[in-house]
Amino acid sequence: MAVPLPPKRRRGIYLLPNLFTTGCLFCGFYAVTAAMNGQFDKAAFSIFAAMVMDGLDGRVARLTHTQTAFGAEYDSLSDMISFGLAPALVMYLWSLSFLAKLGWFASFVYTAATALRLARFNTQLSVEDKRYFQGLPSPSAAAIVAGMVWLGESYGLEGNAMRYVAIVTTTLAALLMVSNFRYYSFKSLNIRGKVPFVVIIAVMLALAVILTDPQLMLFLLFSAYAASGPLLTLLLRRQKKAKRRKAG
Repeated sequence: MAVPLPPKRRRGIYLLPNLFTTGCLFCGFYAVTAAMNGQFDKAAFSIFAAMVMDGLDGRVARLTHTQTAFGAEYDSLSDMISFGLAPALVMYLWSLSFLAKLGWFASFVYTAATALRLARFNTQLSVEDKRYFQGLPSPSAAAIVAGMVWLGESYGLEGNAMRYVAIVTTTLAALLMVSNFRYYSFKSLNIRGKVPFVVIIAVMLALAVILTDPQLMLFLLFSAYAASGPLLTLLLRRQKKAKRRKAG
């Protein structure tokens, strides 16, 4: 009697989360092409749009239980384009190109730092404390770089005049990505749980403030998040020292 063969597993990928990842990749690609055409405000806005797409793909995958190794790798490659290569090229074309080789070097350092940040994150998924990121997340670094370009375009600041501020901002963002500073990940927040009514009011007020001047507010918001890393790391170290003293 012939033994029936087990049914073949259907190979494929989940459409919904990977669709958002593709949208993130498209926004990064569009940012580069827009910057090449001198449309720097559109380029910067596209990088922020890529951040929204990147935030949605992971949450959708977790909510729909469609997390796969393919999706994780695709998301990492998309992040490298949208938050590594695209911000570096946009900043270079807007301002850093006026510094010749120095500007080119700063753009490369930012791109390389993003690659190193993503590689370290991928290798520490199983051991990293989910409450904190090690190093500034690449989307936040991209938001600072793109936010500066968007802010400059909105306030009529030419890239040539901002070239020294641009190189300092780009280099600092790159160094923070590969640093050992701890950043709060916000992954512990339960968006499906109940919250006090005052929280909804606070969120509405925050959105209203951001929408009054999104270019300035977003730049300040992500700059404050970047500055929070050293402060949080110092606080955590002090707490560890205090625990050791009590235990001793």
